[in-house]
This record gives sequence, structure tokens and C-alpha cells, in this order.
Amino acid sequence: MYKHEKQAVERLQSNHIHMLPTLSTAIITFFLIISLSGTMLFPMMAFADEPQPVAQVGNTTYMSVQDAIGHTSLKNNTVTLLTDTTESVTVTPPKVVRGVTLELNGHALNASNTTAITVPANMQLTIVGPGTVAGGTQPAVDCRGALHVEGGTFTSDATLMRFAETDETSAQGSFSGGTFTAPTLFNLLDDAKNLGYVTVRGGEYRGMIPAGLNTLTLLSGSFSDTSNLAPYLADSLGLIPDGTSGDGTGDGMFHVGDLAISSKQTSVELDPANGLQQLSADDLLTLTGTQLNGIADYRLVADSDQLQALNDQIDRAMQAMEKRKAFEAVSQNITITAVRNTSDDAIDANPSRGAGPQLRTSDHDGISTQVTVTIKAVAEPEEPDKPDEPGKPAEPKQPDMPRTGSAIQALAVASFLLLVAAAVCAFVTSRLRPS
Repeated sequence: MYKHEKQAVERLQSNHIHMLPTLSTAIITFFLIISLSGTMLFPMMAFADEPQPVAQVGNTTYMSVQDAIGHTSLKNNTVTLLTDTTESVTVTPPKVVRGVTLELNGHALNASNTTAITVPANMQLTIVGPGTVAGGTQPAVDCRGALHVEGGTFTSDATLMRFAETDETSAQGSFSGGTFTAPTLFNLLDDAKNLGYVTVRGGEYRGMIPAGLNTLTLLSGSFSDTSNLAPYLADSLGLIPDGTSGDGTGDGMFHVGDLAISSKQTSVELDPANGLQQLSADDLLTLTGTQLNGIADYRLVADSDQLQALNDQIDRAMQAMEKRKAFEAVSQNITITAVRNTSDDAIDANPSRGAGPQLRTSDHDGISTQVTVTIKAVAEPEEPDKPDEPGKPAEPKQPDMPRTGSAIQALAVASFLLLVAAAVCAFVTSRLRPS
């Protein structure tokens, strides 16, 4: 028995010896997995609490847009947004840098307590879309330097952008694209004497532009509020209502375009039977529905000689109607021309603007259209039967004479009867003579 027990113990010890490497491997593997998991887990937990960079200049990222602007250079002056951020920034690059480009990159820069972006004097900022600059209750941009907007969406619950021209500096603005929405689109900073020089070359503007911004120029773009726009339209530009979209509705915008004259009816016809009167130039414009596309500094003038010729024809037609005479149809072409107002004309049209309005000159001055007015013919009326004179008895009517054929037949019968009577008389006489 002892021998068998000894052999069993030896086999058990041998099995334990073989199991030790396997167990050790399993334990080591377990701790390696735990260790690797911890190595991956702890950095993720640490990074989750750290703020992410919001802007980038070159290959370097920054935790604020303001910090990124401060690290621009002559070789790389573009600040690119990496995420949406709430921050109010001032364009203050290093001293050697005079211009910065802000690439919105599809993200939003929201104002924090004050204006979203401030451009100091002698600084230049170019903004490239798509993306958003939101002022909230504050302006989206305050500018004393130069601002160029090539795209993006700009919003504010107050004034969208403010500019300033002072004794020392003059702001400049140039807009070639983007969407701009606010109760008031442009206005002056508090200490400004004038706006500066702001030019709109494109974009969509939903809001009001105040009157009196004498250095604002509109070259192109679409506008929702046209109440004060006429003085700002450059050269021969005017406002054209938008066309309709595919569903038959318009967007309510007015688009800046070349000076244009349109007539609802280029040819009209006057009917003397319905009454005629001489036409003034205003009557002619109303009759043909001729209008200018929203230009305050231009007016429409009808050719005076042609209009006088039309009125002469109207007089002749009226006299013909009175005298009950014929009148042949006649047509008259009249040229209607857009001419610039003189200073007196402009003041009379809008006294509140005072002297010295912004009159525009352009190669398009003198554009015209032509309308045709036709007066219908009048036929000569037939003479009516004359009525009997009062107090004079009517003359008895003579009996109607027989028709020509009947009269000849009656005469032939009468002649025949006379011949018969004569023959009878001759026969009777001959018989009565004494033999």
C-alpha cells in the first residue's frame, strides 16, 4: 500500500508542476489586460474634462479666437474657426500685421456681453463664409478700420454693424456676399461724424437702412426694406421687384438693377363715343401704366411736341363728334424718357432731404420707351327726317302716282275706247243724214 500511495503522490506533484506555467500565464495575461485598459481609460477621462481648441493659425491651434489673432503673422494671417464659440474679439494682431482673415469654416462666433467683433482704426478684417457671426443684443461688428465681408451670415437683435468716421480716422466697408439680418443694418458709432465709406456689392439684406448715411453706396444686392434706399443707389441703378419662384410666390425682396422703364400697355385706343379730353403727361403715364423702377432722382418726361400732336388730334375728334361729321382713325407715337431731376425738382419731390441731393450720372441717362395712342374713327351720321314746323298745318299728301308700266297700259286702253267712240259716232251720223 505504501508503494501505491507514494506513486499517487508523485503523480499529483507532477501534475501541479505542469499546471504552474499555465496558471502563471493566465494571471500575467489578466493583469496585462487590466493594465492596458487602465492606460487607455485614464487619458480618455482626463481629455474629456479639458477644453478643446476653437481656432487655428497655420498648424497651431488655440483655445480662443482672440489668442489666435494675436499669433497671426505676415506669412499666415488667416484665423480658422474649429468649433462654435461664444467670445467677443478685437482685431489686434502683432504690430507688423495690418490685415487678418477670419474663416468661419461653417461655425458660429457668438457675442459675449459686447460686440462680437471690433475692428480698431488702421486695422483690416476680411470675413469669409460659410458660418455665422451673431451679435445677440449687441452689434455683430463695430468698425473704425476696414471691413471686407465675402460671405457668412450676420445677425443682431439691434443694429447689425456700426461704422465711424472721425477727425482722425475713417472707416471703410465692402460687402460682396453674405446674409445680413437685423432691425437696423448699418448705422454710426456714438462718436462718429459720418459713416465712413461703405459699399455694398452683393448679398441679401433683411432689415432697414436709416436715411442720412451719405457715404453709403449700393451697387448690387437684394433688400427687404426699400423705404430709404433711393439716395444710396449708385449711378443709374434702381430697384426691381423679385421674380416668382417655382411655387409662384416671391421672396419679398427687391434687387438692385440698371435703370429701366416699363409700360403695362405700349399701345392704347381711345373711343370718341366714350368721350374725349386732352391728356397731360401724367395722364399719359397713368393711361399706359408707364413707370420707372423705383428711382427717386429720376423722373419720366413725355415728348412735348408728340403729346401736343396727340391733343390736336383729340380736339379734331371732339369737334367732329359735335358737328356730327366723319373722323378717320389716327395714331400718334409718343416717346417717354427718364431724365435726372434738378436740385429744385428733388427738393420739391422730397422737401425733407434739403439741398444738395445725391444726383447720379450715368451712361444710361436718357433711356426711353415709346407708346402709341390711337383714336378710333367716327362715321358720318345719316340725316334724320325733318319734323313739322309748329303752328303750320301739314300739307296733304299727294296721291301716289301709278308706276310707269301701269300708266302706259291705262293710256292705251283710253285711246282704244276713244277710237271706238269716234267710230260709233261717225256711223250714227251717217245714218241720220237725209238721203
